[in-house]
Amino acid sequence: MIALLSLHLLAALLAPLLVRWWGRQAFLVLALVPAAGLVWTVLQLRAVLAGDDVRETVSWIPALDLDVALRLDALALTFAALVTGVGALVFVYCARYFGPDDEGTGRFAGNLTAFAGSMLGLVLCDDMLLLYVFWELTTVFSFLLIGGSGRRLAARRAASQALILTTAGGLAMLVGLILVGQASGSFLLSEVVADPGSGTAVVAGTALVLAGAVTKSAMVPFHFWLPAAMEAPTPVSAYLHAAAMVKAGVYLVARLAPGLADVPGWRPVVLGLGVATMLVGGYRALRQKDLKLLLAFGTVSQLGFLLTLVGGGSRELAAAGLAMTLAHALFKSTLFLTVGVIDHATGTRDLRRLSGLGRRLPVLAAIGTAAAASMAGLPPLLGFVGKEAAFAALWDAGLPDRTAAAVVLAGLVAGSVLTAAYTARFVWGAFARKPGVEGAGVGHPPEPLFLAAPAVLALAGLVLGPASPLLEPLVAGYADTLPLLAPEPEHLGLWHGWQPALVLSAVSIAGGAALFAVRGRVTQLQRRLAVGASADEGYWNVVQAVDRLAVLVTGTTQRGSLPAYLGTILVAVLALPGTLLLTRAPWPGEWRAWDTPVQAVVGVVVVTAGALALRIRQRLSAVLVVGVTGYGLAVVFALQGAPDLALTQFLVETLTLVVFVLVLRKLPKDITERHRPRERAVRGVIAVAVGAFMAAVGAVALSARTAAPVSQDWPGPAYEFGGGKNVVNVTLVDIRAWDTLGEISLLVVAATGVASLVFLRRRTGGVDRVDREQLAQRRQRSRRAPRDRWLAATSTLDPARRSVVLEVVTRILFHTIVVFSLYLVFSGHNEPGGGFAGGLVAGLALVLRYLAGGRYELGEAAPVAPGLLLGCGLLFAGGTGVAGLLLGAGVLQTAVLETTLPVLGDVKLVTSLFFDLGVYLIVVGLVLDVLRSLGAELDRQEDQEDPIELTPGEVVLR
Repeated sequence: MIALLSLHLLAALLAPLLVRWWGRQAFLVLALVPAAGLVWTVLQLRAVLAGDDVRETVSWIPALDLDVALRLDALALTFAALVTGVGALVFVYCARYFGPDDEGTGRFAGNLTAFAGSMLGLVLCDDMLLLYVFWELTTVFSFLLIGGSGRRLAARRAASQALILTTAGGLAMLVGLILVGQASGSFLLSEVVADPGSGTAVVAGTALVLAGAVTKSAMVPFHFWLPAAMEAPTPVSAYLHAAAMVKAGVYLVARLAPGLADVPGWRPVVLGLGVATMLVGGYRALRQKDLKLLLAFGTVSQLGFLLTLVGGGSRELAAAGLAMTLAHALFKSTLFLTVGVIDHATGTRDLRRLSGLGRRLPVLAAIGTAAAASMAGLPPLLGFVGKEAAFAALWDAGLPDRTAAAVVLAGLVAGSVLTAAYTARFVWGAFARKPGVEGAGVGHPPEPLFLAAPAVLALAGLVLGPASPLLEPLVAGYADTLPLLAPEPEHLGLWHGWQPALVLSAVSIAGGAALFAVRGRVTQLQRRLAVGASADEGYWNVVQAVDRLAVLVTGTTQRGSLPAYLGTILVAVLALPGTLLLTRAPWPGEWRAWDTPVQAVVGVVVVTAGALALRIRQRLSAVLVVGVTGYGLAVVFALQGAPDLALTQFLVETLTLVVFVLVLRKLPKDITERHRPRERAVRGVIAVAVGAFMAAVGAVALSARTAAPVSQDWPGPAYEFGGGKNVVNVTLVDIRAWDTLGEISLLVVAATGVASLVFLRRRTGGVDRVDREQLAQRRQRSRRAPRDRWLAATSTLDPARRSVVLEVVTRILFHTIVVFSLYLVFSGHNEPGGGFAGGLVAGLALVLRYLAGGRYELGEAAPVAPGLLLGCGLLFAGGTGVAGLLLGAGVLQTAVLETTLPVLGDVKLVTSLFFDLGVYLIVVGLVLDVLRSLGAELDRQEDQEDPIELTPGEVVLR
């Protein structure tokens, strides 16, 4: 199972490259990935039917007792077969759905493959926290798939709406899972279902879990996000919104029903929302004119039907629900794919413009009609089997309360009448000949491969109807985990004799046919009963109200003065924690001013620099004296025996000064506002008070220690398990690797934010470089000797801005600095250094090139997009966790590789070195992004034309 998930991850990463190589044919290769999952799933059928769950467990975060726990039982196998089988066919369909030159196909392929892997992981995982991870991954990838390229406003709105609603439900679900897990004493789904515990925590947790399920599966009142998501391409609608993503809520309810169905509140919520959703969705589907929207509201209706069945908490309803889930995935994905073919062939999905399509596309009409018959519940298709099983279960008291069973049965029959009616509307609208309607022409007849996926799915629904008894062992494998309330279990089959369920099926079909026959009157009645408000409008009204409130709060509290904000924060710190510190803190009994007199000297220098910063009026001078305080702190680190901290502090302070200088170019030279003596005095008082407060906090924290520091025991394990003598570096890349991974992720976000604030135009990822041929022609025209050019692009600078000394120094030192940065990376595991320090050194080398030669010189020094470095670094660092798993260690745990090589002799490598290389790339990418945005881009904005008037084409901006 882990191998299957890893295969999906690898395929998702390679998908854009495969599409670039092979075009849309790459979808056929990618289809092999879910197809392999389907084959593996089918091969496990015998073991699952024998009652043996297939399990895999790998230690994830041992310190937190978190494992990657996967489990395949009858329920998981059913959903895994749907996810992989329908997924493989949708990939085949995509090979003809997209055009050879469609933009963004590679990104779409990667996202769809990643979604398939995430959905497969969701139905296989046994750990509830891992389930939440996959749950949110499906949300993220569905957002990307619905939004597409982001150029269409409707798609962006639909994607953000789906993201907000399902994420909010997911967060509620996370809290519920934690409550249920703590109450039951386990976070494994199998153990929670076996013994869910009791009490208020279980009731509250169950309600929150259901909140996540109903938002994911588009139950009333959150149903509106699903029809809006039809802005996505048809393969997304067929896969995510018919067979996979929206089934996640149904799956979760089915998974927890054996243990939580009797928790107070479960059945009222599940049954009430399920029946209401079936009726609302069916009613709305009757008035849709877009075939895709008609199917979308039909999906909402059918999801309500499914949730009612799997959440009823009885053996009979569970069996019917699982059979109906299979049927729904087959017929609804077929119908969505059919609409995609119609759209491609005619250029429209409006049923008012379609006429006679069944005669012109008979194969497609046969496929669509067969799937529609299953949706309406006509024999001998699988949809009929599932619907009749549901009616029989409720008629035979499939719920503990007979009155509730009768009410739910009446609601489902009414919903089935609506289902039959909008099914007839779909078939009539898509394929029938309409008098007076010319009908859209068939411009592009579908290829056989384009029809293959819907044909296979429709055929499966047709074959599984008569063969439904073969599904009985699989369905019973899950259904038997729930109590049997009827006198005897009802088996799946087409014919059970003359019984009430058959009559109710006939009533639903006849009622639907009658509604369709009087569709004109139904439309008029719907117009008369139309309500001005809707759930969708309510959602956007809430969003706009939140926006207005945010603007009001921001306008009231944010006045645009950074000193005022910072002063308010610091005063609040002094007023609250400061008061508690003075009144209740245990002060140390002994005070020591310094360990060595050098510390006192450094302290005097730092205090003097801080005092000067209050009085200096020039911004650059103020920044320099503030930098002195940072360098003083680095000296203190060095004196206390912390060379790693000292090195990092020196480098960070230097780079910070460079960034300040780049920013100060856009600001006036002098500080003129809010620099009067009274304001300087207030700032000085606050600064001294905060400094004294922080010193007191440090003293109290040190004196309050009662236990031995945990770091005392780290040197030994750092070398034995982390493979390094530098405890600081081993801590960052092994012991606290998760913290470091979060921090470098934050660096990537910060770099992206800085660039987005500065770049005024759309970024293409290009860099400023010099056209060498044109530059050589200019040197020849100016008769300048090549030896005068110390750096690649300094000839593009105005002579008044050049410094030959700086150019010569840069030429001599640049490569040495870069080599030294790499040395710090490779030696950091045993000596002072590491990826962060090495990246800062390399970044300072780039700073030197930029200062010496300008923005074109920076482009010559680093002809690579910063985003590529940032992304590769994050991928490199995160991939180290996977490497640890493959080598038998935990996630992000160091694995030691030892070997003997010719010439080199014994070689010892640790996987955390590659984590450090990822940190190195991220830091270099961050510095490069800052230089490109705050340096090169500001230069370009100030100087749109070449400063030395080169001939056109001599300097090329990419």
